[in-house]
Amino acid sequence: MRLIRADETLEIPQDVPVVALRDLVFFPYMVLPLLIGRPRSLGALEEARDRGGHLLLLAQREASVEAPKEGDLFTVGTLARPVQVTTLPDGTSRVVLEGLGRARVEQFLPGAEHFRARVGLHALQEVEDPAQITADVEALSRSVDRSFGDYARLHDRVPSDLPNTLLETQDRVRKAHLISGHILLSPPEKQELLETPDLPAHLELLGSVLARELEILRIEERLDDQIRRQMDSDRKQIYLSEQLKAIQRELGSDAGEEWVELERQVEDLHLPDQARDRAERELGRLRKLNPVAPEAAVIRTYLDWILGLPWSGRSADNADVPHAAQVLEEAHFGLAEVKERILDYIAVLSLVGEMQGPILCLVGPPGVGKTSLGRSIARALGREFVRASLGGVRDEAEIRGHRRTYVGALPGRVIQGMRKVGTTNPVFLLDEVDKMARDSHGDPGAALLEVLDPEQNHTFQDHYLELDYDLSGVLFLATANTMQGIPEALRDRMEVIRLPGYLDTEKLVIAQRFLWPKHEADHGLPRDVFSLSDAAVAQVIRLYTREAGVRELGRQISRVARKLARGVAEGKTATGTARVIEPDDLRALLGPPPYLPPEEEEAGADRTGMANGLAWTSAGGEVLSVEVAAVAGSGEVRLTGTLGDIMKESAMAAVTYARSRARILGLAPDFHQNLDVHVHIPEGATPKDGPSAGITMAVALVSALTGVPSPAEVALTGEITLRGRVLGVGGIREKAVAALRSGITTMVLPAANVPELELLPQEVRDGIRFVPVRDMDQVLATALPGLNAAHGRELPDEPGISLSQ
Repeated sequence: MRLIRADETLEIPQDVPVVALRDLVFFPYMVLPLLIGRPRSLGALEEARDRGGHLLLLAQREASVEAPKEGDLFTVGTLARPVQVTTLPDGTSRVVLEGLGRARVEQFLPGAEHFRARVGLHALQEVEDPAQITADVEALSRSVDRSFGDYARLHDRVPSDLPNTLLETQDRVRKAHLISGHILLSPPEKQELLETPDLPAHLELLGSVLARELEILRIEERLDDQIRRQMDSDRKQIYLSEQLKAIQRELGSDAGEEWVELERQVEDLHLPDQARDRAERELGRLRKLNPVAPEAAVIRTYLDWILGLPWSGRSADNADVPHAAQVLEEAHFGLAEVKERILDYIAVLSLVGEMQGPILCLVGPPGVGKTSLGRSIARALGREFVRASLGGVRDEAEIRGHRRTYVGALPGRVIQGMRKVGTTNPVFLLDEVDKMARDSHGDPGAALLEVLDPEQNHTFQDHYLELDYDLSGVLFLATANTMQGIPEALRDRMEVIRLPGYLDTEKLVIAQRFLWPKHEADHGLPRDVFSLSDAAVAQVIRLYTREAGVRELGRQISRVARKLARGVAEGKTATGTARVIEPDDLRALLGPPPYLPPEEEEAGADRTGMANGLAWTSAGGEVLSVEVAAVAGSGEVRLTGTLGDIMKESAMAAVTYARSRARILGLAPDFHQNLDVHVHIPEGATPKDGPSAGITMAVALVSALTGVPSPAEVALTGEITLRGRVLGVGGIREKAVAALRSGITTMVLPAANVPELELLPQEVRDGIRFVPVRDMDQVLATALPGLNAAHGRELPDEPGISLSQ
């Protein structure tokens, strides 16, 4: 057989020995060294050397087959001739082979110990045919050249100068074989290139293979570049981290020791499963970060909060009811209802061992001891105490915390308080819940719903932690001056206990038992040298203070202590003998009293057109005077004193009632056309509203119209209707205490409020005569006792009720 090559023409025998190749496809024009060690291959090599130097190289279909048979070999291979043969000490041969041309096996010949085959040329010439070199073939050839140049540049296992060497080859067939041999492909893919029938098909297949490999190489290059940049960054971080560790070691601290300490804390703490999983996950993230990275500081702070919270530790409850009663009595005088409720809770706790804490809301005027009562309750129970002031809070995040995506995020006040006390069952005081605001940032009152609901607060979720936290063991106390600022839904979750304010006798005991000893010690006065007489304290209460609580009383007693301390410091006040401060000493110590006694305020005053009303304010009960003047005019009704809409409507209802009862009251039927009525409530700078002054304005109006004065010792409260009925009102306890404090001896109130009288302190029930009324006729019989004699008629008299027994 004659084989035409680009550089020579060869005569090839038809029967040639065969060498099986594993993981290799040999191409024409290639010169490669091979190691031949299998006996059959060595036999084929020996025959080739003895009989003209030609052999056929066939690739195995499966490289794992150690002793291939004829069917395990491809039928198209490359004729080659040995250029150099070297026998190695282990019996293998190192052979340098040169590929001559492609051949196809027509038949394997039997009888030899090695493979022998009869072959035919797969291509009669391994040189380009000018007739095949069309424009398309030229374009394919150039494209293959460019692609292989890019391939060699991107592939680190292909010599960089190989493309230039191949470009010098003018024969396109030879160049295609050489490129195919140098591309790193799998044996089946290379076998497919070897078996292409002509140059155009070879170039087309070669171009598609190179395009695919180039895409893969470009992706690998991009990935390598990313990895390289990341490695450079990582190396930089590692370098900086090592430097930082070295600095920390010099300073006596080590981040590794910190991580070990964090791991130990996570293991030692009895964390719930969800908290433990989150802590371990965040700790794993922290280990991977540079300690100086901002995110590392965020994670470290988050772990501090998780590990700093009490998840299981509880204070041992002191369920001794007598002990609790003693603690509460020692710290507070009065407040019987609150003490009873706390003692009830402790009694149940002593029987059942554990129970959900009640949610109590203490509502009362300032200075009655709501906040200090929370501390006393905690001491009585043997629990920790924490207080959160909610006055002015307007952001829902103040309660539930900020999410960690915000810079400087922190948990809400509830979680902060729990971390502060370190136990899961403290007494938690939510102070001033009526003074929370709401705006575009949210409604903090709505956020408190979950906190104060026993059915929900065992899985309370703070936005910062994003973990369930159990608040069911907490005894929540809330304080407020009024219920008006508390949302209805929040009010429904709390048990409201009202504190009406202190009586003068209670203030006297508080001043002697608590206030004077405290200020005596605070101002450095010698013990048992100075004391306040009961008469002096009573005068301070009556003439220097007008309040429901004892804050102002404490300030006045502090002034007394300061004056005495100054006298001692200047040597003007002797300390060798005991001295009792009497009422006559108060003017020198406190100055002139700002208030007159109630009996002197009304002494000699003309009470025609006047009546005493009882009002409820956030500072407690208060006695207000209502004044009415009737002057000649055209029937105009004027209302002054900064009155609200409801109070204005009550005044108009009183006028209409008087017109409807003109004949019975001895008034001209058209009096409203000839008189102007002016209703005024003093202290005009103070806004006033509510329906409870209705009967008071009616009494003052009737007094002004009839000329019958009202007694100074009578005070009234109740809503009036157009038909003269008297409806119930609120705040009876606060109003009754204010009445007694102001020297009122008779209180007219709606019959609907009589059940509330049983809840009044015994001193109030003993000091005031309560007159329940259902209509204005009964009101006038008590409030204007001279009306019957003035007009010669009788109004039904209400004898009143006594609650002194």
